[in-house]
Amino acid sequence: MIVVLSKSISSHDKEMIRIYLKDRGFSLREQSFGDEAIFGASGKGVVDLRELGLLPGVERVAATSKPYELASRETKSEDTIVTVGASASQTGVKIGGSRITVIAGPCAVESREQIMETAAQVRESGAVMLRGGAYKPRTSPYAFQGLGLQGLEFMKAAGEANGMPIVTEVVSPELAVQMKDLTDMFQIGARNMQNFELLKKVGSLGKPVLLKRGPSSTIEEWLMAAEYLLASGTQDVVLCERGIRTFETYTRNTLDISAIPVVKGLSHLPVIVDPSHAVGIRAKVSPAALAAIAAGADGLTVEVHPRPDEALSDGPQSLYPEQFERLMRDIEALAPVVGKELLRTPKPQHAATVTVTAKSASQTANGEGPIAYCGESGAYAEQALMRAFGEEARRLQTASFPGIFDAVLDGSAAFGVVPVENSLAGSVHENYDLFLRYPDVAIVGELKLRIVHCLIGDEKANLDSITIVRSHPQGFAQCKEFLDKHPGWILEPTTTTATAVASIAREGAIKVAAIAGEAAARAHGLKVLRDGIETNPLNYTRFVIIARRVGDKEEPALRQGRVPPSLGSGKPNKASLVFSVSDEPGSLFACLKILSEKGINLSKLESRPIQGQPWEYLFYVDVSIPDTETVFDSTIAELKNKTRDFHFLGAYRAML
Repeated sequence: MIVVLSKSISSHDKEMIRIYLKDRGFSLREQSFGDEAIFGASGKGVVDLRELGLLPGVERVAATSKPYELASRETKSEDTIVTVGASASQTGVKIGGSRITVIAGPCAVESREQIMETAAQVRESGAVMLRGGAYKPRTSPYAFQGLGLQGLEFMKAAGEANGMPIVTEVVSPELAVQMKDLTDMFQIGARNMQNFELLKKVGSLGKPVLLKRGPSSTIEEWLMAAEYLLASGTQDVVLCERGIRTFETYTRNTLDISAIPVVKGLSHLPVIVDPSHAVGIRAKVSPAALAAIAAGADGLTVEVHPRPDEALSDGPQSLYPEQFERLMRDIEALAPVVGKELLRTPKPQHAATVTVTAKSASQTANGEGPIAYCGESGAYAEQALMRAFGEEARRLQTASFPGIFDAVLDGSAAFGVVPVENSLAGSVHENYDLFLRYPDVAIVGELKLRIVHCLIGDEKANLDSITIVRSHPQGFAQCKEFLDKHPGWILEPTTTTATAVASIAREGAIKVAAIAGEAAARAHGLKVLRDGIETNPLNYTRFVIIARRVGDKEEPALRQGRVPPSLGSGKPNKASLVFSVSDEPGSLFACLKILSEKGINLSKLESRPIQGQPWEYLFYVDVSIPDTETVFDSTIAELKNKTRDFHFLGAYRAML
């Protein structure tokens, strides 16, 4: 049972609650849980919850049916997001929520040179945290046991050099105190999952903890181990599935994929997977990793070594750097399918080539400006916003798409999130046209979001009671096959899908339904009447991130503009252009020929009528940016000479 205390509770009232519960047979522990102070009451005591809830100083009472009260989703319904490595100058790495966090590094720290080399390689491929063992509990007493504190110092230096928080295993309560200031996150290894004295000590230090599942542990035993950590003081626990021991011998362990959705249903804590220890065979690590992401894991911890054949520990299961890079590309491609985005963090200025200034990389994280989107809470655009900037990003709702551009232009918002194209219904033309009305706004990022539409209504509504359906016109187009089965329904267009849901909640309408995402239903307290109603499950919307142009408006300067750090800090690989051509034979062909001769790939070509000029058209074009920047610049210069009304909408990184 959890007793949430009032924020204004007096010490007298708190003591009276303590006495009340102890007199009725409960054991108590007090803890801060987020911004709330709570009593965790366990044991075989009996109490009237209504009477307890009326005591002075009690905010509310939550009865749990699970022995792991603090870890239970009954206690906290929303997902916990754990932040690792946050400081005055760093926002830290977040694990959980809408993004996939990848931790990588060697099994063991072998030397300063080895950990520095590995850290740089995995960072370049996209890992955001560094793993490695300074202390190695090994089955054989003669095996390499790690470099101890010296190895941890090497690892700390490698993490700082590459802008990566570090996680390393702690093997005894005594060492935990010594390691506290050198590591950003403690790892409790599988063999120590039920070392309760270690759990209590590590939990009391208050740092984030990565808790691996024991090789022969049940899910409940695993969650009870997490309960020890939470009850001892830490609020940040990440669960790690790393395979369990079964009768199978073809792999090192058996990866319990089913544990991922099971645990996420039972607990609010984030769950990541260690595919390296799960299978123990290099060639099997990547398939197991992708399976874990598909099953809903919040991240991975992967063993990588520059020369696995020379590794002092677990070489056969360590990936080569090039294998890890391929895995990261595969994760990036898979992430949108499961409604997530691969987490990226800005690299330090002295590391690899960076196109974002330190100020711009931290601008949003430090709260210098909210992110604008159109619609109400739960909108698909809000989901895209959270994927790009994180769940904690400050948001600015606008009533229209032009409102997003206005907010970015006048500085009310640091960035804006705008839908421009759907894989089923095509381009959102009104938003493409806005770029011509707002020449001082540019595209600085892109991401794709999978769209799963639901029919949403009041708690009392059902399919038979519906007479009116509201949604954005794109929502109607994407669900045409479902709507055709209900020809009697009246379709009412709205500004956004979430606006349709919000209108039903405000009106309490029983005969009206909305087409939108499940998140909108949750946000407004409505019911999903039917899910997955889109005509084609391969339904994606392409969102662009917009920002005000900085400095010179010429293209090279624009490519050095402000970029959302979560979308990566590499060079732009895509650009969007708009132009018209003269009314003469071969004029468009001449433009396309320039792109072809320069070896620049054309990924989109669409015409739009020019307002006020009948039978004349603007061409919207998406092109790739080659590695050699001078080639791209010369191509743009040639296109300007061949076209009329040329507009450079932006250069950015295209996310898969």
